[in-house]
Formats: sequence, C-alpha cells, structure tokens
Amino acid sequence: MVSADQGGGVMRADLLMESIDGLDEALAAVDALDRVLVTGLLRPQPAQAAGLTELAHAVAGTPLAARVAEAAEKAAAGAASEDHFVVLAAARTALLGSVHDALTARVDEATGRTRGEETDPAPGGQQAANVLAAARAWLSDLARSGWQGMDHDLVSGSAQVVSAMLPDPALRRLATLLDGFAAELAASCPGAALERIPVRRWADLWSRAMLLTLPGAADAPATSTVTGRLLPLGIDVQEHTTAVQAQVHAVFEPADGGPSLLVRAGVSAPKPDTVVGAGLWQLLRPHMSLLAAVSEGRSMELADMPVTSEGDLVWSDEHARPGEPADAFVTARVALPTAADSAIAPLDRHPARIAVPVFLEGYTAQQDDGTLTFGVAGHPLAVDTDRMPTAGPLTPKDVAASGACIGLLRWDAGVFSVQPLAVETTVRKKAVAVHAGAWAGGTTDKAGAKAEKAATDAVTVLRERAGRLLRK
Repeated sequence: MVSADQGGGVMRADLLMESIDGLDEALAAVDALDRVLVTGLLRPQPAQAAGLTELAHAVAGTPLAARVAEAAEKAAAGAASEDHFVVLAAARTALLGSVHDALTARVDEATGRTRGEETDPAPGGQQAANVLAAARAWLSDLARSGWQGMDHDLVSGSAQVVSAMLPDPALRRLATLLDGFAAELAASCPGAALERIPVRRWADLWSRAMLLTLPGAADAPATSTVTGRLLPLGIDVQEHTTAVQAQVHAVFEPADGGPSLLVRAGVSAPKPDTVVGAGLWQLLRPHMSLLAAVSEGRSMELADMPVTSEGDLVWSDEHARPGEPADAFVTARVALPTAADSAIAPLDRHPARIAVPVFLEGYTAQQDDGTLTFGVAGHPLAVDTDRMPTAGPLTPKDVAASGACIGLLRWDAGVFSVQPLAVETTVRKKAVAVHAGAWAGGTTDKAGAKAEKAATDAVTVLRERAGRLLRK
C-alpha cells in the first residue's frame, strides 16, 4: 500500500482476495486434459474420454469449439492425428490465457495502473517445415504414450530434432524448450516407475512446444527503440543447474515526456553446477552494465535502446550510460504508480508468467509455521521468500522485520503472493534498505565477498581444466 501523500496511489489489496468468476472452471478443464496426458492416448479409457469432453465443453462458446470437439472425439477413440494434438494444445493454452487475462485485469484494477495495447509480432523468416513436422511428430508420440508410458527410447527421439534446429536462430527458442523438456523426461524414465509426476509443468511444456511447431508461432515480438531515463526497481534471479538469468525490473521515463513504462532487461548465461550464490554475478556482469547501476543505486540513460512491444529491453551497453543516483524506493513511491504495463503476447499468457512490480508500505508482517504474510489494509498477502536468490543479502528475516517492500506480485495455487526484491528495515536501530540484487555489480559486504572469492576459485579451476582439455 502506498499512501497518497507520498506521491502514489493505494493498492486495493481487498480485490486480490476476491474470487474471479469462471476461473476455477477454466482451470478444472485444463486439469482434465493434464490427467489425460498422464496415462496417454494410445489406448484411451472412459476416464480419459470424459476429460477430453470436459475440455471441449470449456471452449464450446469460442471459435475453437468445432475443431476442439472433433479433436476430442478422435483422441477419445485413439485415432488422433498430429493436427488434433495441436488443437488440444491450443485449447489448453487458450484456457490458461483466459485465466491470465482475468488475473492481470484484477491486478490492474488493484494497482490502478494501465496496460498497453497488443501489437503483431515481427514477420519471421522461412522456417524449415520438415524439422517442425519432426518435432510435432515426437510430441504427438509423447501424448500417445503419456508420462507413465514413456521410456528412454521414446525420449531420445528428440535429440536429432534438437540438433537440426539449433543452427537456425529462428528455431532456437523451440530447440531450447525441447532440449530442456527432453532432459527432464529422460531423468524421470521409465515413466511407469514414477511416484510423483509434475503434471501441470510437463503439460505446460508439451502444449507450448506443440504450438511453437506451427509456422510463425515463434516469431519475435515487434521492436522499436526508446530514448530516456531508466530507473531500476530490483532484480529477479532465476537459477538452474546449467544456466542463470537475472531480470531487472524498472520504470522507463521517455525523453520526449511521454508516459512512463514498466520495462524489463534480462541477461542469461550458462553455468557449471559448482558456481552458486554470489558467484553467479561473475557470469552475468560482463554482459550487462545495468547490473552495476542497480548495485550503485543509479539510473541509466538510454539512447535508441531496442525494446519489444512486450516491454523487454533488448539490452546493448552501446545504447546505455550510467546516470544520476536513483533510489529504488523513491522510484517505487513516485514513479511506479503511474507507469503503464505492456501487453502480453498470446502464447505468453499464462498465470505463471505474472510478475507485476508493486510497492507495499504500512503493512504488518506475521509469521506462522514458517509462512510469512503481510497484513495489507487488514487483508493477508502471502510472501514468497523461497524465490529470493541466495546471490544477495536479502533474507526472510529482513523481510519479516521490514516496513516497506518493493516486490513482484505473482499468482500460484489459487492465491496472489508477493516476491520481495527489496525492503526497508531497521538494523541496529538504523533504517536501511536491503536489496536482493545488491551484489550484482560487486560488493564489499563480508558475506558477499567471501562467496565471490569461493566462486572465483571454482571458475579458475574450471577454466584451467578446460584449457588443458583444449590443448590436448
């Protein structure tokens, strides 16, 4: 919550607690298809036919109705073609897109911010139809076998497809998705022995990959250029065993005096599994000067920086230079409430993609059985401290003792939550700001410096070993 006398509006936390008409029904239809994919469609049973019928009924009043009804009927009879699987994936994606749109509309209402209009993607080049068809065939075989019926032979069938896609930049997005998906499946083979299946996640990956095999589906969003001042709010870090990504959320103020915009700037890098914690920044810093600006509490001056219609800066250090000091909490209080959010492309409309910057103040932090919540105007808002990176000084203890928070509003398992990016708290009777990305550009903090040194030693050893291998 931001009080009006501090330059902001007031976030209507009560709206985040209210139910949304049709949301549960749409998710139930998605779950119905997801259960079908668990056992597969090689020899459909009555329960699977019922799940397919539920999906078809959920889109009965839409332009997809006739095609989904046909696909559901064919799949229930065990006679679904690749085109029918594409239609089922499209229906599932459309339902999750409707859930996303309903949730973001509620968030916009709660924050009082506006959202930009959707634009058409930039036309892509000619894509290899035979490679896309091969990917579609593999995904169709997965749907027939189901997660319980998959084995190493089936999963390994993706290797040739991925190898054929990787050299083509236009297909790299799909190739990366297929490669990661196949790696997860391979680590879980045979499916018949699985005690727990990530049903929603694998169905998400399957349906998204299936739609990306359609020509034009993976076209890049339309881009333009912007000139003006970038005011960072915070950094979200996403880490996996072999890769890391840092995404800076910021407010952009155009030089021509136009409306302020919420934008993101991301940088990613491959990583060895021995580099963790603060060491991650060593892999990311060389690719983005913005990380240093965030650590130093500075703005950035942009000149003709490419940006997509979805608000993602296509970062290039050639188009940016350090600006004046800019306190993230001043930005959150003054500039964030009036900044417009960007539209989201159809294929990216998924509840898991919701990450809306918000500023909260005047709340009460409560901890119960290890779960932290903020009492915002008398309404409990869950705090997702599990998403906070270990590559920074911000801890759950800091969050619990805080009086103000910059965070990302997310939605998962039926409830909204906030992921802290930075908090204002009291340390030794002194008010301080603690940022999750404070070590992004380097640090003299004792804990951060120690973690950096350990990571430096690990990277040095790995480089030496790689050098010896190359010399051999």
